Amino acid sequence: MLACRRGHRSYTNEGISMTQDQNFVMTRDTFPADFVWGTATAAYQIEGAVQEDGRGPSIWDTFSHTPGKVEHDDTGDVACDHYHRYPQDVALMQHLGLRGYRFSVSWPRILPEGRGNVNAKGLDFYDRLVDTLLQHQIQPALTLYHWDLPQALHLKGGWSSRETAYAFAEYADIVSSRLGDRVKSWITLNEPWVSSVLGYLKGVHAPGEQDLATTVRVAHHLLLAHGQAMPILRRNITRPDAEAGITLSLVDVKPAQTDASTLEAADLHDAWGNRLFLDPLFKGTYPEALQRHIAPYLPIEAGDMALISQPVDFLGVNYYFREVVQDIKNRDSLADWDVQFFRAPEVPVTDMGWQIAPDGLYDLLLRLHKDYTSKKLYITENGAAFTDILEEGPDGPRVHDPKRTAYLQAHFDAVRRAIAQGVPVSGYFVWSLLDNFEWAYGYDKRFGLVYVDYPTQRRILKDSALWYQQFLA
Repeated sequence: MLACRRGHRSYTNEGISMTQDQNFVMTRDTFPADFVWGTATAAYQIEGAVQEDGRGPSIWDTFSHTPGKVEHDDTGDVACDHYHRYPQDVALMQHLGLRGYRFSVSWPRILPEGRGNVNAKGLDFYDRLVDTLLQHQIQPALTLYHWDLPQALHLKGGWSSRETAYAFAEYADIVSSRLGDRVKSWITLNEPWVSSVLGYLKGVHAPGEQDLATTVRVAHHLLLAHGQAMPILRRNITRPDAEAGITLSLVDVKPAQTDASTLEAADLHDAWGNRLFLDPLFKGTYPEALQRHIAPYLPIEAGDMALISQPVDFLGVNYYFREVVQDIKNRDSLADWDVQFFRAPEVPVTDMGWQIAPDGLYDLLLRLHKDYTSKKLYITENGAAFTDILEEGPDGPRVHDPKRTAYLQAHFDAVRRAIAQGVPVSGYFVWSLLDNFEWAYGYDKRFGLVYVDYPTQRRILKDSALWYQQFLA
């Protein structure tokens, strides 16, 4: 548990700077009674079984099987074998005391060709998963798209084609018609910024392209897919407490100095990294600061922006780090932007090289509430990768990960402070339940509360999982 002495002060816990109030101890009861505590995963990162029961290939199957694209040429072919081991994994969730589980549905498992014939065995798997979660008193939160576009659709243009947005609407209809009576929370897209920018401009995620015009089209079509799916979800999800929204990857952006050039650089970076999706969703327009860079490529048609900006029930927030901007080189050419960041030597980082800044989450939540939406917010992902060492002892295997525990404590407290300021945060899904396939990093980076020994598929609770269990008890 977190505690501090009298006075309002900042201090360091395992190298993580955080702010605490006087005479305070944080417990689960510090949060609203209906606050949802859970974990999150994604289909391609944990399921495996990529060629079983009628599943078709996704762009991540193709990308990971392309030599040199993923560290050690790792693939998601087996991953955590969750497709076969989900009863064990759900039992682990119950053991930890979780009341929410955010997972994604594999589009190519439902529609191997992306459209057309439905794979019944694919739908049956998610039927079983949802029922098992509910039997263990765990509320499912379902994400429709977590980056695994069917390869068949990519060959027809993928997200650069407007048709893919319509295909996504058909897919959303199929899944929500089947599971809408039991699943409460529905998320259309996970982190469309990552899908578009890392997949189509930087080339480090599937499908590995590098073109600005394509990236802008992809971003718009992802937003259009969200807009197309929302009325379908509202029609098909029949639980009286049902809710639908979207999840964005958001960063707390700060300028390194207060001179005009640095302020402009930070604003440009924020426009590209945050407002590219926030503004269309909540203001019905793309950021003014980006217009000259993206307007020539935006494929906007009549009615698009109204569809994109229709009300959501919640915004999912994926937060991992703060970025302090010093400068942007080549700022006249978006494709060639070279953002210069500042990090003080004493600021700790995760194994991903990301600055650890719990106060950044607090600042971000207040900003979202003030500038964008008074609707419900969920922390749909937050967690950290650190080097984990599996130790075999007389009492069995253990993983001591104090840095991860301290990271979670500090970020939980940031949310507590935001709630105290009136921000309607309603849940927190730790990333991630299990160590898993971490995209282009393969299996090198471990985010899980549960250690996965990949050769044996053993699950070992890390100390951070035991702390989370105690916190929720």
